[in-house]
This record gives sequence, structure tokens and C-alpha cells, in this order.
Amino acid sequence: MTTQSADAIVIGHGLAGLVAAAEIAEAGRSVILCDQQGPADEGGQAFWSYGGLFMVDTPEQRRLGIKDSPDLALRDWWSSAEFTDGPEDLWARRWAARYVEFAAGEKHRWLRGLGWRAYPLPVWPERGGHGALGSGNSVPRFHITWGTGPGLVEIFAARVRSAVAAGRIRRLHRHRVEEILLDGGAVSGVRGTRLAASAGPRGAASTPDAVGEFVLHAPAVLLATGGVGGNPHRVRELFTRSFGSEPTDMLCGNPAYVDGHMLDTARRAGAAVANEDRLWFYPDGVRNIDPVWADHGIHVTAGPSALWLDGAGVRFPPPLYPNFDTVGAVRHVVASGFGHSWLIMNSEIFRKEFGMSGQELNPAVTGRHPWLAAKGTVRPSISPLWQRFLDEGEDFVTASSVAELVDGMNAVPGVAPVDPQVVAREISARDAQAVNAYSKDPQFAAIRNARRYLPDRFRIAVPSPIDDPRHRPLIAVRLRITTRKTLGGLLTDTDARVLREDGTPIAGLFAAGEAAGFGGGGVHGQRSLEGTFVGGCLFTGRVAGRTIGRG
Repeated sequence: MTTQSADAIVIGHGLAGLVAAAEIAEAGRSVILCDQQGPADEGGQAFWSYGGLFMVDTPEQRRLGIKDSPDLALRDWWSSAEFTDGPEDLWARRWAARYVEFAAGEKHRWLRGLGWRAYPLPVWPERGGHGALGSGNSVPRFHITWGTGPGLVEIFAARVRSAVAAGRIRRLHRHRVEEILLDGGAVSGVRGTRLAASAGPRGAASTPDAVGEFVLHAPAVLLATGGVGGNPHRVRELFTRSFGSEPTDMLCGNPAYVDGHMLDTARRAGAAVANEDRLWFYPDGVRNIDPVWADHGIHVTAGPSALWLDGAGVRFPPPLYPNFDTVGAVRHVVASGFGHSWLIMNSEIFRKEFGMSGQELNPAVTGRHPWLAAKGTVRPSISPLWQRFLDEGEDFVTASSVAELVDGMNAVPGVAPVDPQVVAREISARDAQAVNAYSKDPQFAAIRNARRYLPDRFRIAVPSPIDDPRHRPLIAVRLRITTRKTLGGLLTDTDARVLREDGTPIAGLFAAGEAAGFGGGGVHGQRSLEGTFVGGCLFTGRVAGRTIGRG
């Protein structure tokens, strides 16, 4: 049994934990930063991300003529969140208002002061399409970190390393917390298991073998341990509660260590968990051709031009176009009775609009290569990496005709066959609307609206038929629901203190990041506007760290 003590214990070395530990240490307090994973997994899920951040009225937006404001952003947040009037959303509403204020002001200045830089062209995910009162972003607000997830993580990892060198932070890898210790109702520390060293690569499953026990003492404990997306049993339970049934062939967007273990541990200490069946799973995942964890799925970030069909070959209803309404599309896939859907396009749409989220799939921005990033925007091409997915990916089909394309779709293992006539009818009907500058098809209105944003004139194809001999081959991509984020979590007040079911705080217990539902047990409500997960880790980690730092 090993025993150590400090002013604060931070559990979880993902982004929220790194931010909080740095803030506490820089306030002059001693910190123990522990995690069940090894050093290779520092930064957690944020390392794998695009590093996208929700920001409002920034210099990057203003340079491109985007007129954003805190009021417009908050309107979009409320309409997307669909908060209830009940106690489960009381603190979430307060966190949301504070987060939008932060995103519209200090966030950009604070990060710039730490050395952060943005790719200069904000992106426009979650475009909505349900009207002015509906969900979605009214304007582009997704600011990609120059260097993507690794670049963002490094800013805070460097701050932690400096504090370690100064003796203010001690790091304990491969320490799995099993119990939160209480003394008279207040936190006094944690108890857990020391795990054997694991030499696997980042994101890979690590050995669960125990080599000893430990006890850590501190008057403040911060939980920054993520959600449940890597726990298949928990995912099945919560997805069924939220959406009514669970697809049999769901992909996983999270490493296995994202298992919800600390949520259960906190519950045993009296903590309240809110909105745990609110999930942010993507409807448009494909299997990674270079998987790191089991059933490794990747979120497709396609533009608005492709034709989206359900498992029977029937077109999705408006406004369920790619990356317009994530939750609505997941619900539609589930209601269709299939575990998958299809994205149909030609080589021109694929060349300009196809993308996948994640730092390793976007090497120009991750590697900070200005010329390659600019060329990829202004003169996009099918990169060698995308070509590998076309050639090797089990979800990708290419063909020279619609009939051949459907044959290829029906040959994909595990899919129900689609009727060639149904697919041909949907493509033909869509293409008939592409020949004029006006159309009764609302997807073309959405495409033209998107192309009014200057960067998207290069990134979105000119409206034209899919079945066009000039733009062969035709391409079909099988999409599957893919786990990603838990929108609910530990109930916290706006000082990041964890609350009991009766609303009183557990003295000395704090939570940040996904473990806290990114603040208040569910700051996003029913939907995210994107850029708010990594940003939520920054904000809640900073709030928690500064609260603990003040003592």
C-alpha cells in the first residue's frame, strides 16, 4: 500500500484534467495528477480530435464577413438544447449561459495568450435547417486549432510539465481509483489499485493486471475522467433508453478506457448524475482502415451535396443532409429499422466535400503545413489517404454506373440488399433538380446557401447531377452509428462542485469535462453545436482549477 498527500487530487489526464491541474498548481497549491492509463494516453480523447472550438464574434469570423454575436449564439444554443424546466437542467442552463459568454469574449484572448492559433477559416457544422427557431448554428463558429487536437493538448501538457519540474505537480500513471474517501461527509482522498505497466500505443487497450494498492489524501478531488462511449454494455443500455433500440453493428469512436467507471464511483460517494441517457453519437461513421481500438469508427464530415439514403435506399427527408442535424439523423436511422445508411456521390463531390474528423486524418493542419492546408482548401483533390479508404475501406463502393453501384452496395457484408430501381429513382429525381439555378428541392437551396460563405465556394461542389459521366466514378459510402460523447454527467454547480440528489454540494468533490456533462450535468441539453466538447473541457477544467486554487 502506497500513501501520498497533496492539496488537491486530479483524476484524469485528459484535456480537462491537464487544464485544471495547471490552474491549481499555478495558484501555488500542490497537485497529484493520476490516471489509469500510461503516459502515452496523455490528453485523452482531445488528442484524437480536430481541436475544433466553438467561438463567437472572433477576428477570424469578422475577416470573412460573418456577423455573429453572443445573443445569436445563445439563441442557437437554447433552440438546440431544448432544455426542460425541471431540476435536471437547472445548472445546465446556467453553465450554458456562462459558456457562451466565455466563447464570445475571454476564450479567444486567453488561448491566444497561451500560444494557441486557429486555422483562419471557421467551419460550419450542425447547420440545422429546421427554421429560425430550430436547432443548429446560424453562422460558421467552429474554429479548428492550428495543429488540431495534439496542438491544443500540448499547450496544457507543457504547463503541467513546468509545474512537475517546479515540484508542484506529481504524476501517477496506471493508478485506477476505486473509491472516494469521505470524512464527516467531506472528501478526504481516494483509494485504488496500481496497475501493471502497459507498453501499448496510444488508445490501445491496456492490461488490467493489478500490482498493488494506493491511498491518496487531499481536501479537494477533481474528477475529469470522461464519459461512457468506450463501454459497449453501458452504451447499449443508454442508447436503448434514449433512442428506443440499438443497432447491432454500431461502431466505436472511443478508446476502451472511456468506460464510465468514475461515474459509478462518484455515485457511491453520494453524487448525483443527470441526463445520462442524452448521447451525442454520430450517424455517419465508417470503420477505420488502421484501427487503434475495437470497432474503431470515424465520423464523416461530408458537405451538403451528397444524397443520403436509408438502408432500403430511400432518401432521408429534409433537412437531414450531411452534418445538418446529428441527433435527428440518428433518430431517422433507428426509425428506418436498419443499422446503417448510404451516402451517394460522384468523384467531384467526393473530391471537394468528403472529409473525416480526427487529427490523424487531417495531416496538413495537424502538421501545421500552411501551403498544404491552403492547397487542400482552394484546390482540393482526392488525397492518397482518401484513396486508401476508397480502395481498402469495407464501407466504400465505387462504380461506373448506378446499376453497378447498387450491385457493389449489395455485396457489402452485413447489409440488407437495396432495390436497384429505388436507388435509381432517388438519384434521377435529385439530378433532375440540378439543371436550373432554382429548384423545389430544399437540399439545393441549402447547397447554394452554403456556397455563399466564401471558403465553402471552394469546398462545396457546384450543384450538378450525381450521375454525370464527367465525374466518374460514382461512390457509395456505408455509414453506421458511431459512439462519441455523453451529454449528461455528474451534476455540478457553476463552481464545478459536485452535488447530491438534494442539490447540496459534497464538500471537496469537483468534476470537469465530459464527466460533468461538460458542466452542470448536461450543458448541451439534447444537442451540441459542435466545438463545444473540447471547448467544454477547457472551460470546465479552468473553472474547477481556479475554484480549487482559491481554496
